Amino acid sequence: MELRGIFAPITTPLSADGDSLALEHLKINFTAYNKTKIAGYVVGGSTGEAILLSADETDRVFGAVGELAGPGKILVAGTAAESRVETIARTRRAATLGYKVALVRTPHYYKPLMTHAALLEFFRGVADASPIPVLVYSIPQFTGIEVPAELVARLAEHPNICGIKESWGKLPVVKEILAAAPKGFQTMVGSAAILEPSLKLGAVGAILALADVVPDLCVELYEAALAGNSARAEEIQTQIAPVAQKCVSELGIAGVKFAMDRLGMFGGSVRSPLLALTEEKKSAVISALATLQIPAAR
Repeated sequence: MELRGIFAPITTPLSADGDSLALEHLKINFTAYNKTKIAGYVVGGSTGEAILLSADETDRVFGAVGELAGPGKILVAGTAAESRVETIARTRRAATLGYKVALVRTPHYYKPLMTHAALLEFFRGVADASPIPVLVYSIPQFTGIEVPAELVARLAEHPNICGIKESWGKLPVVKEILAAAPKGFQTMVGSAAILEPSLKLGAVGAILALADVVPDLCVELYEAALAGNSARAEEIQTQIAPVAQKCVSELGIAGVKFAMDRLGMFGGSVRSPLLALTEEKKSAVISALATLQIPAAR
């Protein structure tokens, strides 16, 4: 399974109070996304507020996206749970719905006990039982659990672990993983702030919350880098880095969803305990988007 290119981690549309799904709004977004060169969609990731959804809600989102995704778009399912047995169950379910890859976040509740040995056993066990390839998901800023290069190298030995999504946003970490991982192991990044330099080092692509907002611009950077047009890739990187910092890193999912709303897609509400943006923070998003060479819908 090749994961080259830019993937959009789909946001979950919610009711105005954030308490229930509003999946009918997904059609608005997919009408736009399916026209782009986005390689595929990640459902049930951090940007999708997966940790705040019930298992039934997650299943419903998986099904809805499966029906809306355009031909040729690769579907990646976030199937992580704290236990191996539940992660396997979710992964098998996603496979029956047409998902081609399982994105599996590091378990983290029992943080002091999540040693390299525990993580190795967990991921190998999931990969053994999974009918689809497993993409390891490292996002230490949320979980407090790092997947260092030496552990990545050992995980890469498993034939059903196809790569890693490294979302810490630290270029030296990406460089270490690329140096340690064997040929064919796919390193993807989850931070738009380091997209161009990561591609230059050898990352095969990215799963970017910013791709929910400006998919064409993210894809253009990827294609420029792939074609060796460093000047254009660096130019776009300079444009998107501060926008990603403000709308994604600082303001989180509420920032991403509001930016989507501004550009004519449906972002909508977030679910508690996440908070809606204040008027001041909305103004900051509007100012950030104004620096990009794209038309604002409203």
